[in-house]
Amino acid sequence: MPAFRPRHLCSVAAALVLTASVPATAATAAQDSSAALREVMFVGNNWDGTADVIKSTGDFAKIGRINVIPDKDQRMAEINADPIRWIAFMTIRNTVGEGHDQFVDDMYSTPDGKSVVVSRPSFADVVSIDLATGNINWRFPVSGYRSDHMAVSPDGKRVAVSASTGNTVHVLDIVTGKQLGSFPTGDKPHENIFTKDGKYIWNMAIGDVNTATDAPWLDWTKGNRRITVVDATTYQQVKVIDMRERLDAIGLKDYSDAVRPAVFSPDESKLYFQVSFFNGFFEYDIATDKITRTKTLPKNPATSDDRTTFVNDSRHHGISMSPDGSKLCVAGTMDDYAAVVDRATLQEGPLVTASKPYWATVSGDGKSCVVSESGTDQVTAIDFATGRKTVSVPVGDHPQRVRLGNVAANWSGPAS
Repeated sequence: MPAFRPRHLCSVAAALVLTASVPATAATAAQDSSAALREVMFVGNNWDGTADVIKSTGDFAKIGRINVIPDKDQRMAEINADPIRWIAFMTIRNTVGEGHDQFVDDMYSTPDGKSVVVSRPSFADVVSIDLATGNINWRFPVSGYRSDHMAVSPDGKRVAVSASTGNTVHVLDIVTGKQLGSFPTGDKPHENIFTKDGKYIWNMAIGDVNTATDAPWLDWTKGNRRITVVDATTYQQVKVIDMRERLDAIGLKDYSDAVRPAVFSPDESKLYFQVSFFNGFFEYDIATDKITRTKTLPKNPATSDDRTTFVNDSRHHGISMSPDGSKLCVAGTMDDYAAVVDRATLQEGPLVTASKPYWATVSGDGKSCVVSESGTDQVTAIDFATGRKTVSVPVGDHPQRVRLGNVAANWSGPAS
């Protein structure tokens, strides 16, 4: 696989020359367009079928709310008319949904801030919703019966979505919904990450997380779990990474190799990732193809060690990194806390009490880690510098993914 390298200085110089030669009218128009947008955070309330839009910094106050299932009656009529789809729908509700329907997993806004693209697991699709009207622009049914995590390309033009029962990732044009390509994965594709140069997509397949065969000696029943790296232009496989071999190499044969949320270091030389059942994370060096460090985080004494009690096999689920690469932020899902970890020493800061935190992301100004507390229906900001909580904001039922995006500067919700 080609190494990830920064652009050549000649390319940077050429870009500067081109920028300097842009006519003043064009530059002014670009500034006006930028000024017309407002950076926000989208919070997907999975069981509600809504997304709250909050400020991306400061007090993270709520700005508006979007109904991401305006077509619910139509979709349910289709499901009820198809016995196979009805069985799949009910299976999602009674397994990964913990008795609830999963109406929003992931979301990204379009570059112009006019629409938000949402994956809807229970409806096995991706939709684009007009932020001004609340109407659906387009809908893309995914392979199989459930959609999952997404990723947006660095230029904001493409969105990759995991079809978790189809063992496929679809890559769509974010404006039109047209499929640009797709690629096969391991069992149950989950997390997707574009490299920052937009050349590669990394997909993590987590296998079957809704079975009760959770004992280490039954780990082989969970399916084919692997990282698939593809060329983001041709969608051809570049590399497959099986963390089973890397974990075995450092004596961790009883640890799951199901890679969950993950984050690259700023220079993309390291990948930090969580795995099923583990209260901690690993550091993986891409050049040497080895796990270089293991961080075990504290257990909550109130949390049972019975693996069958962990929600979808994830003891910890959610990891992000400060923009300068000095701090990691971890959502200790089943242990009911979040913590900032110094990347150099791997020493954790204060354990911030949080109820089933399900995701961790970074605020617009890069100063805070923002976690979704699915147990108390709120998002909480933690200061990267001190590791301490600054504010919590109530949102809808069972928040999970939190993503930065843009809306029109004067937006306060779709017109009724």
